[in-house]
Order: sequence, then structure tokens, then C-alpha cells
Amino acid sequence: MRAVENALGIEIPNNARILRNIIEGIQYVQDHVIHFYHLHALDWVDVVSALDADPVKTSELAQSISDWPKSSADYFQIVKDKLAGFVSSGQLGPFANAYWGHPAYKLPAEANLMAVAHYLEALDWQRDVIRAHALLGAKNPHLQTYLVGGMASPIDPTSQAAINADTIAQIQGMFARAKEFVDKVYLPDVLAVAPFYLDWAAIGGGEGNFLSYGDFPGADGTQWLPQGFILGKDLSKVYPLDHKDITEHVSHSWFKYEDETKGLHPWEGETVPNFTGPKPPYKFLETDQKYTWMKAPRLQDHAMEVGPLARMLVAYASGHKRVVEVVNLVLGKLGAGPEALFSTLGRTAARCIETVVVAEQLSEWTNELIASIKSGDTKIHSGAEMWDPKNWPAEAQGWGFTEAPRGALGHWVSIKDTKIANYQAIVPSTWNCSPRDGKGVPGPYEAALIGTPIADEKMPLEVLRTIHSFDPCMACGVHLLDVDGNEINQISLDAADQYSNPLLKVRGAR
Repeated sequence: MRAVENALGIEIPNNARILRNIIEGIQYVQDHVIHFYHLHALDWVDVVSALDADPVKTSELAQSISDWPKSSADYFQIVKDKLAGFVSSGQLGPFANAYWGHPAYKLPAEANLMAVAHYLEALDWQRDVIRAHALLGAKNPHLQTYLVGGMASPIDPTSQAAINADTIAQIQGMFARAKEFVDKVYLPDVLAVAPFYLDWAAIGGGEGNFLSYGDFPGADGTQWLPQGFILGKDLSKVYPLDHKDITEHVSHSWFKYEDETKGLHPWEGETVPNFTGPKPPYKFLETDQKYTWMKAPRLQDHAMEVGPLARMLVAYASGHKRVVEVVNLVLGKLGAGPEALFSTLGRTAARCIETVVVAEQLSEWTNELIASIKSGDTKIHSGAEMWDPKNWPAEAQGWGFTEAPRGALGHWVSIKDTKIANYQAIVPSTWNCSPRDGKGVPGPYEAALIGTPIADEKMPLEVLRTIHSFDPCMACGVHLLDVDGNEINQISLDAADQYSNPLLKVRGAR
């Protein structure tokens, strides 16, 4: 939508801007909590060892880090009994897909039981708070209420079929519950788990280039999360972004360009499949040739990491007041400096930091909407004039950007003779999962895995920790091979995981 709005010069109304911020903001909070508990925490939490936990000691641990009400010994006994039922039946359900007992797990049994309890609580919590999307006219994760030019759901204080005072009161309650869980469960859990894994503050950092498009526009045109990029882990400088410096390369991708020695800006982008790999099923890919269906986006020829860590680093280095405060709080609790953020652990911590600041900001955006409605402004769409192609310029180009929970998302549209001549998108996982470019520079995933210590090649938990820390969105399979190309193990995710988790082919990740 933003790409087309940019191309056609459409300015959306103030209420549409606020509603988009609110919808995107609660998506961040829900998505990040789900990622931590249901898609990433089990890389750090040994669920089965929780059966050895003392519920009384677990209660003491939980109450020492938070005043969350569900922290009694009786409560943790119930959770332990439920987990024992899973284990005794031989069907672990959501806990089945992991390497329980792996030597890389370091949490005491009581911390594991506490984490299991919060895993289960987060399932019910997220189902509640994401109802805000339905109340605002959307469906998670497909935001159907968005329209080119604004929003679809009307604002009418006198109509039960529109966004009204009751709607706003309900979402305010949801946002309060969301913030309470983030402040009293998510953040304390991260701070409780991280000290046992401080060695991971020096693992998984990669090349150290970070890109944020910035997002959550204000009425004055500024972005609440700032735009820019960082090179070489240098927080003293945030470079301004010009999207025309972005190119996509295919020298190692199963696509073809007329001249594959050069990258193409998305406005000139081509997507022409050209599979040159082995006939499926295959067990090995030659990474010095084409080896993936992912293109390689580059900014000024740099591979860039995107996502919560990139956003928080750009905001931190730009002096975003609240981000600086929460980053320093977390680093202080861990006894670490900013350099610890350039890591797998830093990536996981940054996601939590972002959740804290966005959960706080939701009430500010809601109050902004209330004030707008009280002023008599109920407009949510710019009007239908530009829906008629006769009112379009004969030729136009547009760039639309947002920061999805997983990172920088850009769409580029070229319009010619009132028709879309070309449309290209670069999604967050394309940036992070990009293959090597023509110069042999690896993408963020590959770079982050270099030097990863692995205790047991047949149970590569450490590889999953780093890959999951990016929160990729790819449905494929992970193949782990030794340096001679022999398959060590194959990891598959169940259907519940495929929405957010990766499965990559990884070679020689040591």
C-alpha cells in the first residue's frame, strides 16, 4: 500500500496513520512474545529436566524476579504434573521437537519449570491480546483493514459497527494486559535466563552491518523508530539511507540476469527462475555455485542484518531516549557493555527490549487516536479519486517501506500506461538469509554461524540457537553437513513452527 501511495502521491488521513501504528504495534508485541516462548526459548530451556524441579524453590525463584501473581508453589506443582503427564504418555506434544538433555543446556531445573509454565501461559495470553486486530477490523496476520489511501474500518462514536468508545476501551484493556505480561514475565525471564548463557554474548554476531527502514510515523513526518544503517558494529555513526543504494544479486541464486556480475535495484528488478542445482531430492549443494532460491540484497554492496536487533541498535545509536534507557537497563543487569548486543544473545535480548518499549507506546498511540476523535476528526481514508486509473500519471514509481516484526520490508512498484509494469519486494528473511554475493561475502545467517561451537554434531542445538534468534520465516529443511559434505543430521519443524521458523541448508557450521 505504501508503495502505491508513494507512487501516486496519496497522503493518508491522520487517523489512518494512528490506526496503522496501533495495529502494527500490537503485532510486534504479540509476535515477539510468541517467538521467544514458543519458537526460541526451547533452544535454551530443557523442558524434560523441569521434572526434577522443586515447585517450592521454583516459586521462590519466580517471586524473586517478579510480582507476577501466578507464582505459588501449588501453581508450579500443577504445571509439573501436567508436564509429567506429557512425558509418561510418550507424547510430548509441543515439547517433542528438541534435544532434551543436551550438554549445552545450563539452566537449573527450577528455572526450566518456571519457563515451561510461562510457555503455557503465553499461549492463552497471545490469543487474548491479538484480538485487538479483530476489533480494529483486521485479521491476524493478514491485515485486511488496510487500504491504499487509508483504512477500511470506519470511526463512528454512535455506531456499534464502527470503531467507537467501546472498541477503544476494549483495546486499552488488551494493551494493559499485554504490557503487564511483558513487564512481569517476558523481561524478567530474559534477565533470569541470560546470565547462564553469557558466553553467547560473543557468539553469532556476523558481519555487524545493521539496517532499519524506520517506522511508526508521527504527525510531524518523523519516524518513532528511526531510519538508518550501521556498518562494522560501529555505534558512533548512523548512516542515512537512500533506498536507491539497494540492489539484489543472483550470482549464487537460482535466478538469472542478463549480466549477473551486477545487482539490480528493485525498480529494475527481475525474477526469472533458473534452477541449476541437483535434481531433488539432494543431500549436498555446492556453495561456490548457485545454491538457493533466495536473492542477495545488498546496501552499498554491504550485506545487512535486519530485525529487532538492527532496529534497537539504530535507535540506540540515534539517541532514542526510551530505547537507550531500556538497553542500558538490560546491559546493566547483565553486567555487559553494548558490544554484547552483537551476538545471538544480543539478538534475543533486543527483541525483548523492543517489546518493552512498543508495549509502552501503545497507550500513547491510543491516546492520540482518542484526542483526534474528540476533536471531531473521524476521517480514515483519503477518498476514492485515485482509485480511478484515469487520475494516475502515465508513469510513476513508488517505494513503500515498513518494519515488520522480523525486520525491514520494502516494496517497489513501477507504473507505466496506468498499469503495474514491475513490482518487487524484499522481505526481512531475504536480507537475513541472503546467500553469498559475487564477491563471496556471506549473508547474515551464514556469517553469524561462522565459529559457532558445537558440542554434538548429531544434536546441533547451537546452530538452531543462532538461526532461531533471527526469527526467520522459511518453510524448508535444515541439513547439517561436515566439512567433507557428509550429512550429520536433518531437522524438520512441525506444522506449528512453520509460520515463523527457518529451515536452512547449513554446511560446515562450526
